[in-house]
Amino acid sequence: MQIRLSWPAGQATATLDDTPTSKALAAVLPITCTAHTWGEEVYFETPVSPALEADARQVVEPGTVAFWTEGDALALPYGPTPISRGDECRLASPCNILGRVDGDPRVLATVRPGDPIRVETTP
Repeated sequence: MQIRLSWPAGQATATLDDTPTSKALAAVLPITCTAHTWGEEVYFETPVSPALEADARQVVEPGTVAFWTEGDALALPYGPTPISRGDECRLASPCNILGRVDGDPRVLATVRPGDPIRVETTP
């Protein structure tokens, strides 16, 4: 499944794997959320509350689409966060892995705190 994320200064698409969390997210799309940033990560709350999956991870590659179950939020890291060691993308806690941002994830650097972000499936 592919989703589109759009905000005032840009947009990105992401390809999601077939996971319980991605299915739960797809069931509520489209949604518009308020962006937050944490280092080089964009995150925003969603109306879904999935359980932590067995393959959840805390350290991920830039551009990973992750779901932070402790905050019911989609987490989109594109570089180091305040708790990273070196250049790694370290999330606040283990997150469900949903997929990857297509193309260069650094486009997420144009998201500003408070920006509205729309998430929808692509045709």
